Amino acid sequence: MNIVKSMAAAAALSVAAVGANAATLDDVKEKGFVQCGVDGGLPGFSAPDDSGQMRGIDADVCYAVAAAVFGDSSKAKFTPLTAKERFTALSSGEIDVLSRNTTHTLHRDSALGINFTYYNYIDGQGFMVKKNLGVTSAKELDGAAVCVQQGTTTELNLADFFRANGMEFTPVGYDTSVQTREGFDGGSCDVLTSDKSQLAAIRTELKDPDGAAILPETISKEPLGPVVRQGDDQWFNIVKWVLYALINADEMGITSANVDEMKDSGNPAIARIMGTEGEMGKDIGLSADWAYNAIKQVGNYDEIYQRNVAPLGLAREGSVNALWTEGGVLYAPPVR
Repeated sequence: MNIVKSMAAAAALSVAAVGANAATLDDVKEKGFVQCGVDGGLPGFSAPDDSGQMRGIDADVCYAVAAAVFGDSSKAKFTPLTAKERFTALSSGEIDVLSRNTTHTLHRDSALGINFTYYNYIDGQGFMVKKNLGVTSAKELDGAAVCVQQGTTTELNLADFFRANGMEFTPVGYDTSVQTREGFDGGSCDVLTSDKSQLAAIRTELKDPDGAAILPETISKEPLGPVVRQGDDQWFNIVKWVLYALINADEMGITSANVDEMKDSGNPAIARIMGTEGEMGKDIGLSADWAYNAIKQVGNYDEIYQRNVAPLGLAREGSVNALWTEGGVLYAPPVR
């Protein structure tokens, strides 16, 4: 096949792929729920509670999308996925949105046929050690065996850090965060590396949480957020703007408890979020009360954070996950 024909064939495949992806909202409505890919075993982000209900900041993104689309947050279903499985599950249509502590990178944005929406948690990679190892800095880890989750940016960052610092290490790879924690707990490695939020979550489930310490170094940038397939701008906008609405509600002081009285606040910016002014819902293919439903049923960003992440010992105040008005970097475009 000559180069002109090859390019034409590639273009045809691209158009076909876009067409195949362009009706996610219709598909979601037809089946009656949003199928969400999650970790499923990471406390604070996505893990079942005692009753089997999926809980966490990633799970709450899915509940909020379901509330916006259906007016009912319970119409979210969850598929636990390993890091290796997650992108295939999304691109194949097995799930509608991936909300699985997934880092936004150039390669993923450009080569995997996926789009990152915005960030529900901004993180960085670190190291956790047993205190009896006597290590106080990651630069003392030369020759260490390191437990790491496979198929993640964590693996790549780990290799970069040791190479840049002229140190050697032995990777001990696992498919899931649960397996990685069990390997560390069982003595298969000296060190466990992951995003610092994950380290905090994993430490809570160790046999001896007080016997482990998270080292001070942060070796990477890990902006985490929900992901959708490329080729469906409407669905991309829906997931993105649901997250923006939760952050805007946080900034404006709209909570699940006061959202009804806020409807009559007289503030035009709040009226647009509530759906009592303008046609914001219509613009993205949803009902006028899409954001109201998400906030009412799931809460604003701070409520979600305090419910899920703060119990891990990760205070929002003073962190990058604070609002831009409070010294952080979370900043959502206006609903107008």
